Amino acid sequence: MRRAVPPSDHVVVVGAGLAGLSAACHLVGAGRRVTVVERDGGPGGRAGRIRRGGYRFDTGPTVLTMPELADEAFAAVGTSLRAHVDLLPLHPAYRARFADGSTLDVHTDAQAMEAEVARFAGAREAAGYRELRRWLVRLHRAQMRRFIDTNFDSPWQLLNPDLVRLAALGGFGRLAPRIGRHLRDERLQRVFSFQSLYAGVAPARALAAYAVIAYMDTVAGVWFPRGGMHALPRAMAAVAEAAGAAFHYGSTVLELELERSGGRVTAVVTDRGRIACDAVVLTPDLPVAYRLLGRAPRRAVPLRFSPSAVVLHLGTDRTWPELAHHTLSFGHAWERTFDELTRTGRLMTDPSLLITRPTGTDPSAAPAGRHTHYVLAPVPNTAIGPDAAAWGDLAPGYRDQLLDTLERRGLTGIGAAVEEECLVTPADWTALGHAAGTPFSAAHTFAQTGPFRPRNLVRGLENVVLAGCGTTPGVGVPTVLISGKLAAARITGAARPARARRRASAACPPPPGTGATPAPPPTAGVLHDGP
Repeated sequence: MRRAVPPSDHVVVVGAGLAGLSAACHLVGAGRRVTVVERDGGPGGRAGRIRRGGYRFDTGPTVLTMPELADEAFAAVGTSLRAHVDLLPLHPAYRARFADGSTLDVHTDAQAMEAEVARFAGAREAAGYRELRRWLVRLHRAQMRRFIDTNFDSPWQLLNPDLVRLAALGGFGRLAPRIGRHLRDERLQRVFSFQSLYAGVAPARALAAYAVIAYMDTVAGVWFPRGGMHALPRAMAAVAEAAGAAFHYGSTVLELELERSGGRVTAVVTDRGRIACDAVVLTPDLPVAYRLLGRAPRRAVPLRFSPSAVVLHLGTDRTWPELAHHTLSFGHAWERTFDELTRTGRLMTDPSLLITRPTGTDPSAAPAGRHTHYVLAPVPNTAIGPDAAAWGDLAPGYRDQLLDTLERRGLTGIGAAVEEECLVTPADWTALGHAAGTPFSAAHTFAQTGPFRPRNLVRGLENVVLAGCGTTPGVGVPTVLISGKLAAARITGAARPARARRRASAACPPPPGTGATPAPPPTAGVLHDGP
């Protein structure tokens, strides 16, 4: 039996990002009265949107995997994800472009990927891919139920049969050597290990268990919602509101009102008034949540945070056929890159980049004949690299460096093709309250994983639950959606919130049009998720 919040009728959810919306859907589906308070003018949080000159940019995550986890939130209020969001499967999931000029399309279909690996690196590597894929599937099965989709109250919960299975699969070894057991080609090793950066750890130091992110990307499949990633939170907000949740947009939480004994929150105080409540779900980044609570848990070692990122949003008058929807552009450097990002704090001297071109799948993101490009460059967080103030001077030059790098890697004329742009740096993440200037929150080191990650219950406060990427299970769209479900389970008392019986899709209206909600500010987004 998991620890639960005392019986609560009215729950206030602070934040209408993916975690808060997931919690709201599960809570209202379980019969609770729910009020969602959001400082921006509409839902989305990190998964925001901006419009510039006819171009539409998703400011947050660009990769959607495991949509069945989002579907659980829709099911909780009696409908389905696909009744409200048109999901487009991406083939290939990624295109990898390497410094030696070689190119690999990453397919989630096993036969297609095996054939591609054979073309790229030969039959021996194709056989290694088959072995790796089987291992990834088994690794996911061993982790999902007891280590990812679960509320931890004690490290003793780790002692279960799946722990033995995970250990037998080598999950507590290191990621890079484990991938290397199956694939000898260094370029292929990158494709199946770069995902550890989403968790804030270099592949050479990350636990092999984090290959589960590669499972999500390369086995489970990658999707894109028509209308952009922001279509997902908009649809979640629409169905939650149709089911009875109340949304207060443009409301900033100023403080949490405590009863005299200090053990319960009795109201959420915003710049628009006081909202009495029986329980609270807090989804802001950890420093903001702890500041509102007036307390932070004691830790023997301070939290370590993931690298940050610079995102350059470009609206251009052309595109480049060598780009897929998602393209990984790898430089020559590899180990040095991670050393710069996580140890020395230098900007990458030979950057690896993620380039997303939504208009390749959904032309509505730009005016006719135009295209949008999202360029993500990992950079050190502000705790070990340039601080937020320094980025005021660094940003223009770094923007030019990114365009020069893209030009050298084959995107000829990209600088001259730009009609609209928006640059997001660690200074912007800092202004949004993200610790260490990173939208990826606390890194997934061993001491910050599972039951050792900041818990979603707050010691000394019996009716407050945390959700979001800073708490369990962690960073990324799939895990953030789970975090909202787990937070709701703390309040409803269910170990796993029951899947509601689906009503006819007419019970919930389709998501509102793309122009109905004011856009969040340009820096209201976050990156992949990945994960």
